[in-house]
Amino acid sequence: MQLLILLIWLSSIVVIFYAFYRALSLTKKIPGGLVKQSWKLLYYLIGLLGVGYLTIPLFPRLPETSREFLVGVISLTGGIFIVRVINIFYKIVKEIGL
Repeated sequence: MQLLILLIWLSSIVVIFYAFYRALSLTKKIPGGLVKQSWKLLYYLIGLLGVGYLTIPLFPRLPETSREFLVGVISLTGGIFIVRVINIFYKIVKEIGL
């Protein structure tokens, strides 16, 4: 079971940093304005999620309150990220007139 947890954790780290890399490379192609500002916030949130994922191996060593706090921060960051992505899509759809 511990090996499975470790594999899932390592996979999540690889995926989140791949997303961060893709977001950074896409930033250069996005024109300025509100969409670019929103996109920058997204890659900061991806980076924060990545840092949160890196702390997961430390969880067993932390007191329960600290563990709950970190899980809350990681979850909140993920939720904000999802809302921002949806808002960007709404702005894009509005810009192209759909």
